[in-house]
Amino acid sequence: MLEFGSPLPEVVEAWAAALVSVPVIAWGPTAFVVDRVEAVEAPAFPSGRAVFRTSTPVVMKASGKDDSGARTTRQAWCLPGEPEWDVYVEGNLRRKAETLGLDQDVTLEGVSWVGPKRSFAVGSTVGRGGKKPGACVEVALSGPSETLSALRSWGLGQANSAGMGWIGG
Repeated sequence: MLEFGSPLPEVVEAWAAALVSVPVIAWGPTAFVVDRVEAVEAPAFPSGRAVFRTSTPVVMKASGKDDSGARTTRQAWCLPGEPEWDVYVEGNLRRKAETLGLDQDVTLEGVSWVGPKRSFAVGSTVGRGGKKPGACVEVALSGPSETLSALRSWGLGQANSAGMGWIGG
């Protein structure tokens, strides 16, 4: 099974319509035979609470500043449990909600599990490709049902279009 996701139903519908006529998806050296295409609704969160566990590592950039406030690097990655991570991931979730025109009142209630740190190659292998560090994570969030549903389909953290922060079904 191969799963694609988007917080925009129009994008999901377009992908589903396009994939119905494709017998094989060639993904690098891997070929996926298309037996069936099924659009699945994102779950609703009527209680205003959700627990998300990622299938792929979450990556976040931090400020790159030391304790005195001086910038020490422009490429500062932070992992769950490290200083700034909670603040930056919550801000990221609120920006995603704003981008979608949804209520931004989302709160990171807690982190209940962090997987091992791993680095993944992202981008093209020619030119500007590189490695990003991350860790899978399980978080508890609270917020409006519609916003939580969209965030589940978008993913946690940054570099979601590169496959980072995908929330498992």
